[in-house]
This record gives sequence, C-alpha cells and structure tokens, in this order.
Amino acid sequence: MKILAVGDIVGKPGRKALQQFLPGLINEYGVQFVIANGENSAHGIGITVKTAHELIGCGVDVVTTGNHVWAQRDIIQHMNGEMPILRPLNFPSGSPGRGYLILRHVMVVNLIGRIFVGPADCPFRAMDALLASIDPLPKIIIVDFHAEATSEKVALGRYLDGRVSAIFGTHTHVGTIDTHVLPGGTAYVTDIGMVGPMNSIIGDDIDNVLTSFLIGMPHRLSVGQGPAALDAILLDINDESGQASSITRIRKEECDS
Repeated sequence: MKILAVGDIVGKPGRKALQQFLPGLINEYGVQFVIANGENSAHGIGITVKTAHELIGCGVDVVTTGNHVWAQRDIIQHMNGEMPILRPLNFPSGSPGRGYLILRHVMVVNLIGRIFVGPADCPFRAMDALLASIDPLPKIIIVDFHAEATSEKVALGRYLDGRVSAIFGTHTHVGTIDTHVLPGGTAYVTDIGMVGPMNSIIGDDIDNVLTSFLIGMPHRLSVGQGPAALDAILLDINDESGQASSITRIRKEECDS
C-alpha cells in the first residue's frame, strides 16, 4: 500500500500549496492513503472546521494534530463527530476527540511528546495500552508523533519497531534526513517538515520572530508570505505483513511569481 504523510500545514500558504501539489502526487505515485498534520492550518495556529474541510477536499484521508489543536475553539465540538480528525492519544482522559482512527484497514495514531511540549501522559505506555486493547489489530499502523525532542522521537521509533508499520515526527517544521526502515520493519523519520512559506522562520514572518528573540518579550507572530514548499514522505507498506519496504522523502516548491 502506498501511503503519503504530509508535514505540518501552516496557514493559508500551506493550504494553497497542498491544494496545488497533493492531487498530482497522488496520481504520480499511485498513493492510496493520505495523512496530514493540520494543527497549524488556521492562521498558523490551530485548525478550524473550514480549514479541515479544505484539507480533506484536497485528498487527505486523516488529519492529525498536536499541541495547538485547541487554539481555534470552533473545532472542539466536531472532534467526536464524523470528521477524520485526531488529537493526541495521550492527552488527559476526558479530552474531546479521539487519538486513533481505523479507516480502510489502516490504523492512524496521533501521539504527543512530553519534552519541551507540555504536560501529557506517557506516549510509550499509551501506545502499549492501545495495541493491547484492539483485537484484531489492523496490519497497517501509522503513528504521527508530534514532539520537540529528537531523542524522544528516536526512542519511540525504536520502542515501536516491529509493532507498527511507520512512525513519523511532526512539530518542529524542519525536515530531517534520517528516513530509513528500522530492523523490525518499521519506517521512521524524526520530522517530516512542513507545508508553508519558504521565506519564513518555521512558517512565521521573519521580522516578527527576530523581534521576539532580540527583545525577549512576547510579540505577535504571523504566517510568512511568498512561495511555499511541501514536505512529505512516501511509505510503501506490505498489505499482508504490515512491514514497510521503503520510506522516501518528497519535496515540492512553488515558483516565485
């Protein structure tokens, strides 16, 4: 099965780039299933019903999120509904929404890290509990680990090796070069990257971010402008074994008009 996982989509530039590139990627690579992180799709922070529908309309099957999922409050009442949107599985008990979804024989799981991100339950134990609670488990299991620390991401990859088909990192918006298949057959990358403006600091306006660093005071951030890039990974998963045969990094860039 060919699965495409798309990095954090940042604001309107990111949504525009997704609309431009995703249909072509689906056709070019014969993609059968698409996962995208949408937690920054609305104005650069959070997700709304409108932006969620935009992502799904472009061809996204499951939308994952992270620490900014509650930033736009209109999405909260829809998290338990039919829209294929996830929030991290290891959020505290009673949080709206769900942390995993099984769709067309593929299970997608959303986890969040605990280092430099915020309070959450242990992602390692949460994943153990989930895998033990579902019988039978789907063969194909894909995990979006929304985390800051590279060590925590690599550790979870090793911990889940052989038990899931793929684990990819999101959140930092900076893609890493370590795409590989682990010894147990799990595809891994520390961070996919983002879908957002290239002339920016991880998607945000350069001057606003520099001001925050230089004066050491809170400063309102805004999404950067100009041509955007799309970062994604293509997974090739064996339908019968659930093991990954390959993981390939993909990058598309808009032309500066």
